[in-house]
Amino acid sequence: MINILFCGNDKVFDGMLTTMLSIFKRTTTKEPFCFYIFTMNVSDIKPTYLDLGEDMANYLDSVAKSYNCENKVIRIDVLDLYNKEFRGSPNEQCYCSPYTLLRLFADMVPDMPDKLLYLDVDVMFNRDITLLYDIDVSDYEYASARDHYGKYLIQPNYINAGVLLFNLKRMKETNILSKARELIKTKHLVFADQSALIRSTTKKKMLPQKFNDQKFLHKHTVIRHFSKRLFWLPYPHTDNIKQWHISKVHKVFGYYQFDDILFEYIYLKKKFEKGNE
Repeated sequence: MINILFCGNDKVFDGMLTTMLSIFKRTTTKEPFCFYIFTMNVSDIKPTYLDLGEDMANYLDSVAKSYNCENKVIRIDVLDLYNKEFRGSPNEQCYCSPYTLLRLFADMVPDMPDKLLYLDVDVMFNRDITLLYDIDVSDYEYASARDHYGKYLIQPNYINAGVLLFNLKRMKETNILSKARELIKTKHLVFADQSALIRSTTKKKMLPQKFNDQKFLHKHTVIRHFSKRLFWLPYPHTDNIKQWHISKVHKVFGYYQFDDILFEYIYLKKKFEKGNE
């Protein structure tokens, strides 16, 4: 079983669907997938912070099973953990949203697998997932690639936490996530959970940039991460183009390599919406 973790609310349904489709369409393995989704309703913090509902999770499960009947999607409500650990913390209004903190609960949720691939939902697989998942991390807490901007602006091995291959067994032994949670509770951190994770790390495996390309798409790219990036033309500015912004993916990036995935996404999204009218 290949185990994958997503975290988020109802607003990232498009990201989960497109990321899953990219995995199915770029992977040849017959091994089944298990997708864990950590979610919660914290609309008291912000009205739009609604959980990814069971209807969405069930639909993602049906899509997964259409590729392999052994695939499954497991939705896990972590609100109780959030209230216990992070409610009212200095990072509750962090740079992204409270949902970015949820991956720090991976060691607290019962029955999570020893090996787990955490993915931000704004990533697309360009090549087979096994190129990443089969990497040996038995001697490390996790494996990750460098952050495109952080490796220049902060330090050469500064990681991007959007793609993390967890050795959860080792992480429980070193208490890395417990240490990270304590930092979240007590200190305001610029990049919240990413900063807390980096500060708590004992031993990580550095991956080539092809496993988390945040700016370019090469033939050898395994994962293209559609994170916020800097554009120089027609004037210096940042933009946060996601893979489901299909017109911009075509016009700004000139990417057509994902069209088979994105066309199926359009069909499946409309099918979901029609079924929920």
